[in-house]
Amino acid sequence: MKRKLSLVLVLVLVFGIIGVTQAAELPFKIGIVTGTVSQGEEEYQAALKMVARYPGSIEHVTYPDNFMQEQETVIGQILQFAMDPQIKAIVVCQAVPGTTAAFNTIREMRDDMVLIMGLPHEDPDMIAGVADFAMESDQERRGGNIVQIAHQMGAKKILHYSFPRHMSMELLAVRYNNMKEEAARLGIELIDVTAPDPMGDAGIPGTQQFILEDIPRQAALHGKDIAFFGTNCAMMEPAISASLDAGIIFPEQCCPSPFHGYPGALGIEISEDRKGDVDYIIEQIGLKVAERGNSGRMATWVAPINMVFVEAGVELAIQNIQNGLDLSDQAAVEKAVFDATGIKLSLNRYKDGANFYLVIADSVIF
Repeated sequence: MKRKLSLVLVLVLVFGIIGVTQAAELPFKIGIVTGTVSQGEEEYQAALKMVARYPGSIEHVTYPDNFMQEQETVIGQILQFAMDPQIKAIVVCQAVPGTTAAFNTIREMRDDMVLIMGLPHEDPDMIAGVADFAMESDQERRGGNIVQIAHQMGAKKILHYSFPRHMSMELLAVRYNNMKEEAARLGIELIDVTAPDPMGDAGIPGTQQFILEDIPRQAALHGKDIAFFGTNCAMMEPAISASLDAGIIFPEQCCPSPFHGYPGALGIEISEDRKGDVDYIIEQIGLKVAERGNSGRMATWVAPINMVFVEAGVELAIQNIQNGLDLSDQAAVEKAVFDATGIKLSLNRYKDGANFYLVIADSVIF
């Protein structure tokens, strides 16, 4: 408790120095916490979109790339929002370790805040008990879907790239086990590949270099009818690039979206007027994949899921605060998400009595 109070005192002093920006569009403010461009460009860009949509009403900060070793910083960045009485909601995506501790502390300080998580990394039962609303890809259903899409595109083997930290996460472990079961049912071999953890000594560059070097090795060993699947965002751009070069199958990203990894890997320039234009990006990816001779072997979701989590989180908070939207009403939430984002998602509740929803969207094969 002393540690929490010391951190709160520091934040009071910080806010006394930097001041508070007055809200322009809303009668309150919302705080958004995302990763940086290198760890999660999609949610970062979505946050900028919300800042532009509600000028003066959105405060956005990024947590450190090395968030596992800097959890106190993560907690502090979230708690700083609770020191501003004008901030009535906080949206964290990805909700990395430290988010639950911060939310628990905020509960002790203020009972008027709406606390929302997107793509939480911590124990689902802990999350369900502290967040007013949480969203995560439906990893249980995804496990089978990923294998089915890979099989549809001709995969004989699937290479599953991960590391112990990720495989200790309950939902990722569930997804992996379901992948194994579906792969066995379809006669596909699932091969485990241990990649460097981007939170380790080599950092993100070490992970990305490993992916670039290992995919061609695996293609030389197993042939081209193998599919790549990785559990970390930093892997996606090099994996897409290397998969195209090797001519192997890429069924979807860890966080499926046309915007995740594809534009950078394919050299697609996105002008300001095209940012967020899903149909345009899908069209451009299809053209680039065709140019590289890998049509029918690359795919993703039609929805930019992490962008949806940020945008929907903000809009749901606004609807809850202004109009009393019941965040436990699944049908009402599905409608509100569609109204806010134009993306149709299928929601499943993680457990009875919790506003923790697992979502899935349709796939597009390029």
